[in-house]
Amino acid sequence: MLAIEAAIKAGERILTVYERDFSVETKADQSPLTEADQQSNDVILAYLKDTGIPVISEEIKNMDYAQRAHWQQCWMVDPLDGTKEFVKRNGEFTVNIALIDNGKPMLGVVYVPVQRKLFFASENSGSFVYTFKENEELPDWASLSQRAKKLNNPLLPDVYTIVASRSHLSPETEVFINACKEKYGEISLASMGSSLKLCLVAEGRAHVYPRLAPTMEWDTAAAHAIAKFAGCAVLDFHSREELRYNKENLLNPHFIVLREAK
Repeated sequence: MLAIEAAIKAGERILTVYERDFSVETKADQSPLTEADQQSNDVILAYLKDTGIPVISEEIKNMDYAQRAHWQQCWMVDPLDGTKEFVKRNGEFTVNIALIDNGKPMLGVVYVPVQRKLFFASENSGSFVYTFKENEELPDWASLSQRAKKLNNPLLPDVYTIVASRSHLSPETEVFINACKEKYGEISLASMGSSLKLCLVAEGRAHVYPRLAPTMEWDTAAAHAIAKFAGCAVLDFHSREELRYNKENLLNPHFIVLREAK
């Protein structure tokens, strides 16, 4: 519940910025940065600090691998995933919090502030989705677990559906899509911003999400947990091994999310 509450409170803080005029800076890697990113990060860190578990976040200077290599557990945080979508004001941005144990996600929370939609998952409980009603407060854990929809064995679309990024459609992705057309005939493309692309597969609204362009570990860790514990596979595109976290290089390899591992 701690990570869930942290994500929701961070989402509330993000919306206070989203609903007014805000400035946009450009980071060294040319990605956008707003005050909402930092404010959300501050909220999350305040919640997580008493756990005693170190945090890797997009918005803090992360420790050298010589120190991180000895961590059995760490939090992996993206306080505002989809800043480009935030700037466009299309609502497709999320708050992502994951707990990593020995390189693998064991718990994940993905919260969509504009939709008030919450994805949460753990190794022991499975994956769930819940949309809050207007003005509804966060219920206790028992009530939330009962009300939420479990993401297991969903009814997949009749047409083979591929998730493709609006912002990052690479030539390699186009090759993948064309190969699927040859294999399955009719296909459908589903576009979505931020970590919601992985969640589309977890919900059963798409069969596959190929990500053949750069991402960082904090972009995927929380949604990886949602997909994994909903019965999906999140794999290195080439080796077909599960993605790992807290690596020396925090850049993800190209990867693929499958509703069923092939």
